[in-house]
Amino acid sequence: MISNENWLRIGKLVTPQGLHGEIRVKPYSDFEERFTQPGKRWLKNKEETDLLQVKLISGRRVPGKEIFVVRFAEINNRTEAEKLIGANLLVPSSDRPKLAENEFHLLDLVGLEARLKPNGPLIGMVTNLTNGGNDLLEIKLLEGRTVLIPFVHAIVPVVDLKEGWLLLTPPPGLLEL
Repeated sequence: MISNENWLRIGKLVTPQGLHGEIRVKPYSDFEERFTQPGKRWLKNKEETDLLQVKLISGRRVPGKEIFVVRFAEINNRTEAEKLIGANLLVPSSDRPKLAENEFHLLDLVGLEARLKPNGPLIGMVTNLTNGGNDLLEIKLLEGRTVLIPFVHAIVPVVDLKEGWLLLTPPPGLLEL
């Protein structure tokens, strides 16, 4: 059985590219080198419990798009590439790049409490971070709705990972959208 704590999902294989086994990957990581630097990666389908180790031999970003085209040593044609569509691309959780101050890994943000005052009550929980041109926090409010909050310092001025919460200072109406 695979423990999710041991792996980071960095992307999803979405479609073959051409006839020679290249695959388009939707990235879940801001670290471009995860898709361009050669080395070991792992694939996991939802139905599988085992991981498939692959060797990334090349990768490039598609100009103007949030997508990468990668080539694995083990995949030599379109038919082989098609069998992998939908698989998640993984790296060991120990392979976390060092971050600058006020930068965060997605997995560190998911599950944080959202508050409107530092000692105030919980208003919701961070459930995801999406990219819609800018990073957007998905926050499930206690009332059940999910809102998207721009992850910018003016609206999210404090992230306290040790205590497990973040502070929101949304402009009027943002939580009502």
